[in-house]
Amino acid sequence: MVAEGGTSVAGTDRPWPLFPDGKGTVPTADGGWLLACNHEVFDFQSSLIPRGGASTVAFGAEGRITGSWPILEGSHSNSRGAMTPWGTWLSCQEAHGSGERVGGDGAGLVWECDPSGERPAVPRPALGVRTHGSVAVDPADGRCYLTEAHRDGRLYRFTPAHGGLTADSLAAGTLEAMVVGPDGGVSWQPVADPTGTVAPTRVQAAAATVTPMGGGVAVHDGTLWFTTGLDDRVHAVDLGAGRHRVVWDGTRRRRPLAGIGDLAVAPSGDVFVVEDRGDMEVVLLGPAADGGAGTAAWPFCRLVGDGHRLSAVTGPCFDPSGSRMYVSSLRGRGEALVRDVVPELDWGDGAEGRHVGVTYEVTGPFRMPEAATGGNGSTVPATTTS
Repeated sequence: MVAEGGTSVAGTDRPWPLFPDGKGTVPTADGGWLLACNHEVFDFQSSLIPRGGASTVAFGAEGRITGSWPILEGSHSNSRGAMTPWGTWLSCQEAHGSGERVGGDGAGLVWECDPSGERPAVPRPALGVRTHGSVAVDPADGRCYLTEAHRDGRLYRFTPAHGGLTADSLAAGTLEAMVVGPDGGVSWQPVADPTGTVAPTRVQAAAATVTPMGGGVAVHDGTLWFTTGLDDRVHAVDLGAGRHRVVWDGTRRRRPLAGIGDLAVAPSGDVFVVEDRGDMEVVLLGPAADGGAGTAAWPFCRLVGDGHRLSAVTGPCFDPSGSRMYVSSLRGRGEALVRDVVPELDWGDGAEGRHVGVTYEVTGPFRMPEAATGGNGSTVPATTTS
């Protein structure tokens, strides 16, 4: 266990976020790494003191915690996010339309944060103002791909105005929405006003394909992976060929992967998808065991116990070596009730899922299970985290 929500991170006086969500890591010069984590706390949940934003935990080369500090404060609804190739953390606000204060609930912004905490966070409205799902940056060209947490959401592409992979790449550029043709071919429709001042970006991109309740997104070796929660699907786009396909359809709660939320791609290319409903599992996707064109799924680990039954598995990511996975139970096994940390918010003590969240570290190695080369994926047992 890395930390519990509302409790000070080991060896520091910095409390871990109440509801830990999206995470990412970046290496440090001494062989360690920084883990950035969003606080998914909405305005209505903490009306007196803004408790959203993002924090960093520092690890030494041997994997021990060496410090923790804030990297984004005074914000709300910071759900998922991503590390950039130049080493900053992008924190996505999920809420939009319910407030006016920039950085507060309703701002619908992506914030670019310095994981070291040395520089203040900067809003990036050029990436769009809306109910953000998540974001990923293609290390090949610096383009960003963004999901939209709305039932009529779209999948967006942001191309920096000046190209390159630099700290100011996200200041200006072109925003487009994905259009998938009947044959799976992908094209892009321009979005004239990324800030959505006159009309929401999804309305401006009326011809673009609906991606309902867009969630996790990642780019790896020229493939864009993303999830849609309303129809329980995992998608892949071959960016070079401009082709889209659905790689997993969880319709009718198809096992073992349903209630789809976020995802992460390991350095090896293995795709891990987490559930925000259902069995509270991290599930590994891979080629069909029979060598066909389909996709197989294997449970990798599960958050077990009643304490997680009203929670969600959130923020999967890997350390720079790919040997450790970080993942959270959003409202799971933390020992403190929310009212213990936020006195003005009393949800009672009956439902275990009302506990604050907890973040775990899971050690690897993380490779495709043996079933992917010809065995029966359904026989691979799930490991458990309690």
